[in-house]
Amino acid sequence: MKQTSKGKIEVSLEPGVAIVTIDNPHRRNALARQMRLQLHSTLDKLLGDEPECRAVVITGAGEHFCAGADISEMTKRTITQSREILEESAQTIRSMSAGPKPVVAAVEGIAFGMGLSLVSAADYVVASRTSRFCAAFLRVGLLPDSGLLWTLPRKVGPAKARELLSLADEIDAAEAFRIGLVERIAEPGQALGEALESARQLAQNPPLGTALIKSALTYGSHTLDDSLRTEIDYQPVLRATEDHRQAANAFLEKRKPRFSGQ
Repeated sequence: MKQTSKGKIEVSLEPGVAIVTIDNPHRRNALARQMRLQLHSTLDKLLGDEPECRAVVITGAGEHFCAGADISEMTKRTITQSREILEESAQTIRSMSAGPKPVVAAVEGIAFGMGLSLVSAADYVVASRTSRFCAAFLRVGLLPDSGLLWTLPRKVGPAKARELLSLADEIDAAEAFRIGLVERIAEPGQALGEALESARQLAQNPPLGTALIKSALTYGSHTLDDSLRTEIDYQPVLRATEDHRQAANAFLEKRKPRFSGQ
């Protein structure tokens, strides 16, 4: 993609997996508005109509994942412009949280502010042992945004989320793993490699089943009745798929299934 003075979003593809890199290392991968727009359009395509992509890995260039939004732009915005920008970020989080394909975050260095929002919206997180996390919004007098008010409590529980959002303290990878924000710890410099390993495994799952699980967890599981209704609505659809028949036959024939998304 075309490079700008405010950084860029890079994409590389390998069989079944797309790697999306936030590339603004001289600003610790802070996201300027143009980069946010690029990130949204990139994820929208990869999580939607890109048939060669079955899972996405998000990472940062250089030593860090993402320092959050570019603070240098914030004081120049009107209220209307701020609302527009927040809606753009909201679309990214919607795509990650409820989109049909799994998203894995590979974290080195810091994941602060919107960087933490991206981590919290991912389905699976691999973090370097030396990485650090912070809901830094309150440090600059702001409300947590980019979905963090919803995604973080669902990851770590309401009480811990309240603590992290209200104190804006940094936590290390060990603590992030302990509270459920991170699923896997890697040695420094190895987060991307281990995230790719996880993404390849996720990419082998039935695509429609994966999509409906993500949709159900995001939109259909707030109460017991919601969850039961979602099961009744979604399960018959999956029972009618070729992937379900393939898996059932593979089980009976004692072989590994081959999922096509049909």
